[in-house]
Amino acid sequence: MLNLSAVHHIALICSDYEASKRFYTKILGLAVMGEYYRAERQSYKLDLALNGQYIIELFSFPNPPKRPSRPEALGLRHLAFAVHDLDEAIADLNEKGVITEPIRIDEHTGRRFTFFSDPDDLPLEFYEI
Repeated sequence: MLNLSAVHHIALICSDYEASKRFYTKILGLAVMGEYYRAERQSYKLDLALNGQYIIELFSFPNPPKRPSRPEALGLRHLAFAVHDLDEAIADLNEKGVITEPIRIDEHTGRRFTFFSDPDDLPLEFYEI
């Protein structure tokens, strides 16, 4: 039996490195743990943390293929962040120019959540805990 202890990180590939770096650091508030340019791949790698925990590797690559559909493409559907106050989180995003979808209610838990997009239209979610 495997002895998994946690999700180590999530890797995202972006089309515009500077726009995505700004979004994840300035809009969502993730902290930069390390930033590396890999000349042989013409690629940046940005290590991001939430509350001191390493969670996202943001990559840039020349000409990455587009996501085929949203949100029901095969593979990762969306990335969800836990928030304590959904209304406050939505207001903060909206103030920064990020559009959010109408609030939904999880039919199994009764908790509220909403979706929004990163600069590459990757679906992201805020889920109220």
